[in-house]
Amino acid sequence: MSVERSPGAVKPRLILVDDHRMFVDSLRDALAATYDIVGVAYSGGELLALLRTRSADCLLLDLQLPDRHGLELIPDVLALRPALMILIVTMFLDRCLAEAALTAGAHGFIPKDAGRDELQRAITEVLAGARYVSPRVPKTSHRTSLEALHPALQRLTPRQQAVFRLLGDGRTEAEIAHILCVSPPTITFHKQNIQRVLGFPTSALLAQYALLVRICLEERDNSAGAPRSGAKRRERPRGQPSP
Repeated sequence: MSVERSPGAVKPRLILVDDHRMFVDSLRDALAATYDIVGVAYSGGELLALLRTRSADCLLLDLQLPDRHGLELIPDVLALRPALMILIVTMFLDRCLAEAALTAGAHGFIPKDAGRDELQRAITEVLAGARYVSPRVPKTSHRTSLEALHPALQRLTPRQQAVFRLLGDGRTEAEIAHILCVSPPTITFHKQNIQRVLGFPTSALLAQYALLVRICLEERDNSAGAPRSGAKRRERPRGQPSP
């Protein structure tokens, strides 16, 4: 698909942000005929510095950057450039991440392996003021496992998944350690490994995402007429283990 423009029409201006230089080069080559690539950044810090001196119409933003997570960056980006449209381009086909990105202020969400036609369609729609979420991002799932919401969660060990679920319940490290009968430093170790696997640079972001996953699971259960998955956990007295 190509965007038809009258001769002499000004191309929409794009900024590309991803820490993989080969991917950025491929994006630039695919989009240069239709769009004006006015800037490239490979980290969150580079992006914010670029935005202080350069304006654009649309930002293509990866979530996993070396210094900051994309979800953290979105409010700072909009504070600098309130009119900038943000299209998340990520490797994760994750409904919760898509919802979190849109809630944070992004305008679209698309996987990295989408074809050029879909990418240009997404850019066109967000530039027109619409929201775009790739149809490949699952809307609902009959599965109730964590892996159904985030593909990377299947790489967590059973103990790490238990820690993740308890984080989603709002438990502190000390409470999780008591429930799982381990020491607090062990929980800290598990959290650091979970952050590494899921690509979250801070424990605060991990806790927010764990809460979002729990909410997504509850909403899905509610839509299916099932009991809320978190209800029993919230009613359970503190310090009591899960059944």
